[in-house]
Amino acid sequence: MTKQISFSKYEQKVLPNFRQKISQAESTEDVKKFFVYTVQELFESIFAGKIDFEYEDIALMPSREPYYVLSKQFIFSNEFKSVWKDSDLPRLLFRLAETAVHRYKHLKKKPEKTEAKIRI
Repeated sequence: MTKQISFSKYEQKVLPNFRQKISQAESTEDVKKFFVYTVQELFESIFAGKIDFEYEDIALMPSREPYYVLSKQFIFSNEFKSVWKDSDLPRLLFRLAETAVHRYKHLKKKPEKTEAKIRI
């Protein structure tokens, strides 16, 4: 049986700010942006400068599970692969993405509220 690394403590550091930002999001684009920034912050804590992350390397995909996509640069990086397969990182990202998608779908159902806020 392989040893699994847990990154829950890193998740707990970013979670309060993420929840606050997601709840204050006024558009679906805000939700996507806040998700990416949070994942970047999480990855920067975990990988501590070993991998450079760009905004374009992470995206929220509300239409299909696991609700996010990572660039091939990440997926094929040896540093990333070793951490990804032997840790709870996929589950952490899924939970963050699930929260973001829930808010995304809520905002998508009520675009008139978003448009009203933008006009004010």
